Amino acid sequence: QVQLEESGGGLVQPGSSLRLSCTASGVALDYYPIGWFRQAPGKEREGVSVISHDGNTYYTESAKGRFTISRDNAKNTVYLQMNSLKTEDPAVYYCAAAAPRARVGLARIQDYNSWGQGTQVTASS
Repeated sequence: QVQLEESGGGLVQPGSSLRLSCTASGVALDYYPIGWFRQAPGKEREGVSVISHDGNTYYTESAKGRFTISRDNAKNTVYLQMNSLKTEDPAVYYCAAAAPRARVGLARIQDYNSWGQGTQVTASS
């Protein structure tokens, strides 16, 4: 399994931006599709975006046009740039890896077998 660690969470206000990072240790991320998921209190974990090992990206409707997923293989890191944050965006954000070179989307969480511990994105009052 891939060891993943998320970072970059924090307090946000509507309209603000935040960049989350997902860094792997022990293996090179080059061959792994990486997904970002989130879970708000009382809600199920939901997909946000995924990037394939060869750079194809996919976004859910809620993320499309506001979020950008990217990868820097030299830094063994995948990023999620979140702009124009909305009140519904605060949650715990997780990154996850599927099998090397797998073609996966966001509908089947069970496709992802390595998860980070999550990073909290909280609405500031």
